[in-house]
Amino acid sequence: MDFIELDGVGLRYELSGKGDRTLVLVHEMGGSLESWDDVSPRFGESRRVLRYDTRGAGMSQKVRGQLGIDTMTDDISALLDALGIAGKVALAGVAVGGAIALHFAARYPERTSAVAVGSPATGVAPDRRAAALERVAKIEAAGMAFAVADSMLNGYAPELRRDIKRFERYRARWLGNDPASYATIWRMLAGMEMQGELTRLRCPVLVIGGSLDRVSPPALAKAVANAIPGARYIEVPTGHYMAVQTPDLISDCIDEFLRTVGA
Repeated sequence: MDFIELDGVGLRYELSGKGDRTLVLVHEMGGSLESWDDVSPRFGESRRVLRYDTRGAGMSQKVRGQLGIDTMTDDISALLDALGIAGKVALAGVAVGGAIALHFAARYPERTSAVAVGSPATGVAPDRRAAALERVAKIEAAGMAFAVADSMLNGYAPELRRDIKRFERYRARWLGNDPASYATIWRMLAGMEMQGELTRLRCPVLVIGGSLDRVSPPALAKAVANAIPGARYIEVPTGHYMAVQTPDLISDCIDEFLRTVGA
């Protein structure tokens, strides 16, 4: 792991692996680069793997006030520049990380070879926005413990807790989030509208739906795939935090897709 300051913002990252191609891994809201601990090594023999704590998450600089998804994708571009990674990269992201990956492809098409996303969180339905923002305000005021039971029940289904130590470790790490930064990222999600840019994507895209995801059910993931020209959609038995819950399954999905499209 290492730290870097880019335009006054400190980010934690890890660049590992070898090869001419690079895969950028973007974690979910409430997660950190550790969410990819059991995925990243699967790709290290064939390509470089860049994973990082997004702004406001993990050990990267915390955020207050307003945050836009343009800023989140610009952080990836700045990281690539600082690390001397030129040319096109593939990206994989989960939940809000999936939205960031897709927005990167729209904002930087010349730097994107392919994108694989799981349960991409590309916005909040208008009829759910007020309730979501009210819940986020309570988390900001009361702390992460206020929401942990519901978040784990819906995002980390009991059917996926056979490895109880894995679940307990993730729950504890989730509780360690900065509530104000978490709320800021949530408000970014609530204000996003990506439908138009999804229709303009031209790189190969894989969308993965989790049949056990009760935060973003498969129908929502499939709707994102349907909006992207030529996107592939698959549904697999996993949940919202899929890189943590079923790393082998998700690695296989990403690997097969990238090999198929030559990215």
